Amino acid sequence: MRSPVSAKDPVRRGTVQSAVWQGFAGSVMLLLGSLGVGWLASSSSLIRTTLLIVARTTPAAVIISTVLVCLGALLMIRAWVRLYQHLRGWDASSTPVLRKALILWTAPLMLALPLFSRDSYAYIGQGRLMQQGLDPYTNGISALSNYFLLGPDGLWTEAPTPYGPIWLWIEQGAVALAHGSPELTLIPFRLASLLGVVLLAIYVPRIAELHGFNPHRTLWLVVLNPAVLINFVGSVHNDSLMLGLVVAGLYYACVKHPVVGILFITASVAIKPITLIALPFVGLLWAGSQAGWVRKFGLWAATLGISMGVMAVMGVVNGLGFGWLAALKTPGTVWIWYAPVGLLSNTVGFVVTLLGGAGAAVTSVIQTIGQGASILLVAAIAFWPVRPAGPMADPDVEQRYGQAVLRRMAWAFAAVVLLAPMIQPWYMTWLLAFFAVTGLKDGWQLRTVSYLTVFFTLIALTDQLSVFQWIPIGIIRAVAIVVGVLAAFWVMFWDKKSRDMFVTLKGAGKTAAVHA
Repeated sequence: MRSPVSAKDPVRRGTVQSAVWQGFAGSVMLLLGSLGVGWLASSSSLIRTTLLIVARTTPAAVIISTVLVCLGALLMIRAWVRLYQHLRGWDASSTPVLRKALILWTAPLMLALPLFSRDSYAYIGQGRLMQQGLDPYTNGISALSNYFLLGPDGLWTEAPTPYGPIWLWIEQGAVALAHGSPELTLIPFRLASLLGVVLLAIYVPRIAELHGFNPHRTLWLVVLNPAVLINFVGSVHNDSLMLGLVVAGLYYACVKHPVVGILFITASVAIKPITLIALPFVGLLWAGSQAGWVRKFGLWAATLGISMGVMAVMGVVNGLGFGWLAALKTPGTVWIWYAPVGLLSNTVGFVVTLLGGAGAAVTSVIQTIGQGASILLVAAIAFWPVRPAGPMADPDVEQRYGQAVLRRMAWAFAAVVLLAPMIQPWYMTWLLAFFAVTGLKDGWQLRTVSYLTVFFTLIALTDQLSVFQWIPIGIIRAVAIVVGVLAAFWVMFWDKKSRDMFVTLKGAGKTAAVHA
C-alpha cells in the first residue's frame, strides 16, 4: 500500500481526484441503470415515456441496466477504497476532497429512480392514509382504493406502519404537495434522505473529534461509505433522517446540552422508534462519570419523561396517540437467511413441519426468544456500571466516559439487530455510525467494515430489481449475482490497487491514522 500522503501533495493530487471522479462515474452508472430496473409506480406518467419504455421493456436494455447498477456500485466501493489509500494523512487538506466527493457521489443518486427498495411507495400509501383520515397504525395500504397502482412491497399492503408521527406528517405533506403525482411525492422523501446525510456529515466528525479520533477519517468511513449513500439516497430510506437526528442528539448530549440532545433523539424516535434504545445512554451521559444510582435513575426518568412528553404532544396533535408502540413489531413478520435468528427459527420450524408438528408456532417462539434476549441485553448493557479506561482523576475522564457510554450504546443496537429475524442492508449503517464515532482502528476492524460494505451492497444489488413480468426475473437476478460477485472479487482480490484494503492491509494495527 502506498505511504500516507497529504491531499496537497502535487504528486498525489491527480490520483486523489481520479478516485473522486471514479466514484462520480459509479454514481452516474447507478442513475442510468435505475432507468431500467429502478422502481416506478404503475400509475407513473414517466413509465409511458419513450426512453423508459425501451429501458424497461426490452430484455437487452434491462440486462444492460442491471450490469450498470452492479458495476456502478462496485466502482463506488473501489473509489471509496482508493480515497482511503490516498488520504491516509487525514489532515485538514482532506476536508475539501471529502466534501467534493460527497457532493459528486450523492448528486446523481438524488436524480435516480428508487433503487433496491419500494419503501418510498409505501411512504406514499401511508401518506394517503393520513390524508384520508385513516389510522396508519391499524390500517395497511390495502385500505386505499387502487393501492396496487403505487407498487408497494406486499409486506406493507396489510401491515400497519412502524413509523413515528414526524415521518407520518412528512408523508402526508408530500402527498398533499404532489397532487396525486407519485414522481413529485418522491421529492420530499429524497430531500429528507439528503438532510439525514448532511446531519451525519456535520455531527459524525464532531463526535469522533470530541473523543480523540480523526474527524476526516471518520467522515470518510461513515458518510462516504457507498453502502450509506446507496441505501440512504439511492433507495430513499427514512433511516437516513432517523440516523442523522440521533447522531446530532448524541453530540449535544456529549457536550453537556442534554435537553437539546433528548429533543433531537425524540425527533429521531418520531421517524423510526428503534432509536428509543439511545435514550438510557443519553441519561448516562447527562448523569456523568461520578454519578451514583440515585442520580442515574433520576436522570433516566427525566430523559424518558421529556422524550415521551414530546411524543405525547405529537400524539395529541395528530390524534393517533402512542399508536406507534403497537406497530413496532411490524418488520418482525419477515426474515432473511443471513440473520442468525431468522435462519435458525425458520430452519427449525421447517424441520418440525416436516415431522408433522406446528412449525410456524416453533418459528414464532424462537423469534420471540430472540426479541426477549435483545431486550434483556440492552437493559444489561445500560445498567452495567461504565468504567472508562484510565485513572478516574484525569482531567479527560468525562471524554473517556462519553466514549465508553457511546460504545455501550453501539453494542446495544448491535444486540437488537443481530437478534432480529430480519437484518436489512441499511441496518449495517446504524452500527457503522455508532461504532465509528467511538473509534474503529486500521487492521481487522477496518477490514471487517470493508467486507461488510461489499456484502450488504451485493445483497441490495441482487434483492429488489424492478422487472416487468414478461422478462424472466430469474435471468436478471442471475446476471446481477454473476456481475456483482465478479466485480466484488475483482475489487477485493484481483485489483492490485484496491485489494490491500481487503487482504494485506500493510501497516494494520497502527493507530496514527485513527487519532486526531
